[in-house]
Amino acid sequence: MSGTTTAAVGLRRRAAGAGANRWVVLVVLCVSLLLVAVDATVLHVAVPAVTEDLRPGAIELLWIVDVYPLVCASLLILFGTLGDRVGRRRVLLLGYGLFGVASALAALAETAQVLIVARALLGVGGAMIMPATLSILRQVFPDRRERALAIGIWSAVAAVGAAVGPLLGGFLLEHFWWGAVFLVNIPLMIVSLPVGRLLLPESKGDRNGPWDVVGALLAAAGLFALVLGVKRLGSGDLDVYSVVPLLAGALLVVLFVRRQRRLKHPLVDLRMFARPAFSTSVGCIVLAMLALVGLELIAAQYLQLVLGLSPLETGLRLLPLTVAAMGAGLAGARMLRRFGPRRMVSLGFCLTAVAVVLLTAMGGEDNTGLLLFGFVLLGFGLETTLFGAYESMLSEAPPEQAGGAAAIGETSYQLGAGIGIALLGSVMNAAYAPGLSSVPGVPASASAAAGHSLGEAYEIADRLGGPAGVALRRTAQECFVHGLHVTLLVSAGLLLLGAAMALRLPRTMQCGDEEPGTVELPSPREVSESRESRVTA
Repeated sequence: MSGTTTAAVGLRRRAAGAGANRWVVLVVLCVSLLLVAVDATVLHVAVPAVTEDLRPGAIELLWIVDVYPLVCASLLILFGTLGDRVGRRRVLLLGYGLFGVASALAALAETAQVLIVARALLGVGGAMIMPATLSILRQVFPDRRERALAIGIWSAVAAVGAAVGPLLGGFLLEHFWWGAVFLVNIPLMIVSLPVGRLLLPESKGDRNGPWDVVGALLAAAGLFALVLGVKRLGSGDLDVYSVVPLLAGALLVVLFVRRQRRLKHPLVDLRMFARPAFSTSVGCIVLAMLALVGLELIAAQYLQLVLGLSPLETGLRLLPLTVAAMGAGLAGARMLRRFGPRRMVSLGFCLTAVAVVLLTAMGGEDNTGLLLFGFVLLGFGLETTLFGAYESMLSEAPPEQAGGAAAIGETSYQLGAGIGIALLGSVMNAAYAPGLSSVPGVPASASAAAGHSLGEAYEIADRLGGPAGVALRRTAQECFVHGLHVTLLVSAGLLLLGAAMALRLPRTMQCGDEEPGTVELPSPREVSESRESRVTA
């Protein structure tokens, strides 16, 4: 009798302890995510200082900026699925260690080549950390209602990291040298390693069969080539160096998919895509990121080159977008329960489309109220979409495939961002350049060069001077605003396409019992009592 009572008390303590520890685990995971999100953007404001100090060539500077997202995006599936096999906490902790070492190497780099290697290693560490955070979250929150709240907090932290990066970088550059933007990672990683080892649970998926090393390498090489080609297209380089990586990447991805279909124990279970909720969620993530990143890039150019704001003022103008995204993330769980995935994601896309159409009222003069309202609506709508899509995708994936599902979600995020820059950048250039073909008093060669970008048009106008320079500057600004309006309308069409796509998602949020294969988290008190009982026995 007493044994039964003791067992019942133990079960109640285990339940209470697990409930408490899940939220501690979430805090640790959010700190991990914050570091990776900050590092993705913190270097942007340090590029001029890096250029002045290390004197990199044009190609080297491009790799310094791009190698981190390139490597990170290409290795997400590799490390996500590896975590399912060898342990997600193990991969996460190794990512912590590598991220810290790479940060020190980047901060102390004395040549551009060393900085490129360090940034590549940071990308490897980021690829180990990102899917592990989501897959562990998927495991420790088996109840969908709690998991929805956890994902909302997780996505809000991601939004904070993306916004804090440039602001933190600007602050550090005003007081220290450029390497300080990397040094801030080291103390946080020194703390995260022992805390993560102590508090994070270990979890693994289905380990039947060997891990597909060839498939992992095919996926990594294919995604690297695809993202590289997309990034070059986004820079306006339609040449052999962009077409060949795109074709090679597409071929490798096709080979990867064919291989996975033949294997008895595939690296990624492609049958997940046969589930409408999963495949639709992935498509919605791509479309949402396609709109967000392209619009943010063009909006930043508009604020600085048309309205004449400084980089810091530009960051502050874009801050309401991030604050609204944080609010949507924190309110996402409640909205998901009330509206369901279908209406929530569709509503998010529609709100974003309304914001984009509203922003077509932007002109050559500053309209602070319009920009504030438009950016708030844009941030809230996009984060609502991303939250509902991520939550549906993770909930639809089997627990043993959590790492692979998280990696697919993060990869679609990165691909959507790259495609958005390429597609919307091409639309922008196509609408901007023709208007500069015949500016009175401006030579044809100068007009052609001015059609490359607004910044280049301003430089040429300054060199020309006089009435021709004034006419070129005014025409270029008008053409840029026209191109911005066309790009916004194209974005609105893509967002409405996303709203229609989201109609394939489930109508209601299905909240069943606790799912099998999840991790049970005992409380620290229970662990201590268990040890004492074994000693007594």
